[in-house]
Amino acid sequence: MWSVSSLLPPDVGLELEDAKQILRESVRAHRRDRSARERREKSERIADHAKDLLDGVRCVATYASRPTEPDTAPLMELLHDSGISILLPMLGPGLSRDWARYCPGDSLEVRAPGRPPDPLGPGLGADALAEADLIFAPALSVDLAGTRLGQGGGWYDRALRNARADAKVFAIVFDDEISDEPLPVAEHDRPVDGVLTPNSWWLI
Repeated sequence: MWSVSSLLPPDVGLELEDAKQILRESVRAHRRDRSARERREKSERIADHAKDLLDGVRCVATYASRPTEPDTAPLMELLHDSGISILLPMLGPGLSRDWARYCPGDSLEVRAPGRPPDPLGPGLGADALAEADLIFAPALSVDLAGTRLGQGGGWYDRALRNARADAKVFAIVFDDEISDEPLPVAEHDRPVDGVLTPNSWWLI
């Protein structure tokens, strides 16, 4: 059975970023092998589990998923139907961090290669993340200590500096992307507070 833990490279003197990149490529390849039907069904189950996290929540920061990621459209529909304000990340001037409000059905646009789709804006500034009571972050994998393997740009690790101290950050992954073994971690990597998968959610 495929698992992230089985892909962790042996300690053979690899540079940290090289080890991370090996994992990223493996997880991305596995995601490409998922059928559209499986991804759709699992994404709907993720949204179902997210209902448990919304008590007292007025604003959520999440993201528009890329084609092979867990689809966040059902999650955003749930948030909208629950009367919760949605913030999505977007590129600001000079590739700076920014956030914009979003409602399902609004336009999304890929503005730079490798970036997720961005809302049209207007941008609210990097510190708008402080409005969010709950944050859903993308990930390729996460371990039991909350170490998140991102796409490699470090965007979220920097952006999360503007999150409120009481705002919980959940990584969204498929269940087989949970690593039982520690993932490679850099000094600047920001651990998440919880994990949301098709089967469950939990706090670290």
